[in-house]
Amino acid sequence: MSQDPTRFTKPRVNAPVPDAVDVAIVGAGMGGLTAGAYLSKAGFSVACFDSHYVAGGCVTQFMRGPKHKRYNFDVGLHYIGDCGPDGQIPTMLRGIGVEQEYVSLDPDGFDVIVLPELSFKIPVGIDRYRDRLVETFPKEKKGIDRYVRFLKEVDFAGRSMVRSNDKQTAGFLVGMLLKGRMVARYQNATIGEVLDSCTQNPTLRAIMLGQSGDYGLPPSQVSALLHAGLANHYFKGAVYPRGGGQIIADRIAEALEGTGGSIHLRHGISKILIEDGRAVGVRTAPFRGESKDVRAKVVLSGADLKHTLVDLVGKEHLPERWVTRVDSFEMGGAIFLTCLGVAADMSEKGMGNCNYWQFDTTDMESVYTQADAGVITPRCAYITCASLKDPTTQHAPEGISNVEVMTLVPGKASAWGVSVDDMRSGRYRQDGAYLAKKAAVEEDLVRRLDNLFPGTADQIVFRESASPVTHSRYTQATDGTGYGLAATPAQFLKGRPSNRGPLPELYLCGASTRAGHGVVGAMRSGYLAALKISDALGAPIKKR
Repeated sequence: MSQDPTRFTKPRVNAPVPDAVDVAIVGAGMGGLTAGAYLSKAGFSVACFDSHYVAGGCVTQFMRGPKHKRYNFDVGLHYIGDCGPDGQIPTMLRGIGVEQEYVSLDPDGFDVIVLPELSFKIPVGIDRYRDRLVETFPKEKKGIDRYVRFLKEVDFAGRSMVRSNDKQTAGFLVGMLLKGRMVARYQNATIGEVLDSCTQNPTLRAIMLGQSGDYGLPPSQVSALLHAGLANHYFKGAVYPRGGGQIIADRIAEALEGTGGSIHLRHGISKILIEDGRAVGVRTAPFRGESKDVRAKVVLSGADLKHTLVDLVGKEHLPERWVTRVDSFEMGGAIFLTCLGVAADMSEKGMGNCNYWQFDTTDMESVYTQADAGVITPRCAYITCASLKDPTTQHAPEGISNVEVMTLVPGKASAWGVSVDDMRSGRYRQDGAYLAKKAAVEEDLVRRLDNLFPGTADQIVFRESASPVTHSRYTQATDGTGYGLAATPAQFLKGRPSNRGPLPELYLCGASTRAGHGVVGAMRSGYLAALKISDALGAPIKKR
């Protein structure tokens, strides 16, 4: 049976807001929660603030229907990788006393790339992937081997960086000289440039780029290292957390509270307090007619980076170089989500325990160019079914399958005919023009689902969709993105902010920091922030 995503809402909304803490955390996303849990366990007083009614940021669920006929839909966690005993996520969870069970997606094809001319299953294991590519494209063996070599070099570099907690030690540099020549050559390149050196076959390139929706950028813009790191993450095994996409966030939050920390939902932050050029606390947004200043030795923000620096800190407090940097930020892509209840067993329609990436074309560049131009019409879809990924948990009423379909769309509210004020107030939800655009995308995604699994559309008994405007309203995300800063070569690794913010006693975590986006990136950013903060406060956490 699934759990109520809001079961902790009331006590966290009503939790007394402290006058002062060691660490005030802005945002209860995966970065802020992970940092808070580590710091609280180490003995620091921690308070985490969020305007939403559920903790977890993008890693939450929303519930619909009465108790006897309930749906729980995932917002942002649809699958994760590298969750073996020594994987990054299990290792970070064990550090705060959390154990989690995972359900494996189909190891023979956890992601299925559906192109106009063929479908391709991506298996667990990079060598199996290589062999399947060669079997499908025998004339492209040389280019495939070059691409796989690049993936393996990036995997080696990534594992070395994790072991050194993102520090380039002497051992790391020696290893890179011996095993990372392609990484060194393409460290500032796009994946498009890497593929140009491997193959010109459009179908093969499309398969290699088939998971690009996991970072939301075209091949001409995304960092080659990011693309390869993401692919490697899933080659280690793709899984779904047993119990649903919010359960990891719930368990981290419980660990934070279990060691004395507090979480304050419906208590957003209106300002990070700055005195004499230093962060000294936070001011809560008005709630029930009241706001409160909370003093802190350290402030950690896991909120949207641009929102943090421009709205919460204020440009007037930033060093000049940071003002220039903020003005140049490029944000990642945005997602439209349609949640469906289908009165059928989707396995009987041919759907597997996997994800489907469907594209209208092999020209991946054009898929993203259209969205960048503000055109809302979809060119692709990501389809997944929690009922098949985790059949022991009830994600939908008896006899109904929980199906989610996503696509890439323009993220700016203006593309949807919505003003920033209307977005923040929620008034846009009654705007006829906005609702018409939203309905058109929803119908397009239902059609794509029905094309792959005929007869599904006629058996839909529940539907609800969320646009990037919805995402911004709940998370304050700039331009509706769930990816944070666009992972271009200029905004990747050292091109992204570190955990140290632009002012003393101000720290950063989350999707836009150096650890990267996604569940594992956000969690790692929180863990690394906790290491730095504990060191600065004089009681260093033992590194894992």
